[in-house]
Amino acid sequence: MTQQKHPTKEQIRQYLEARQAERCPPPSMQEIRRQLGWDMLRPAAPLAYR
Repeated sequence: MTQQKHPTKEQIRQYLEARQAERCPPPSMQEIRRQLGWDMLRPAAPLAYR
């Protein structure tokens, strides 16, 4: 079973600071995932109902 890896809080803070400095509309969710490297991860398998 693979676990999805999330960025650290520090990486998210750095990303948000950089975004605020750009002063432009936020990118799409797909672009945010690409910038954070989440697009390279496979989604975790859903848990089976018991």
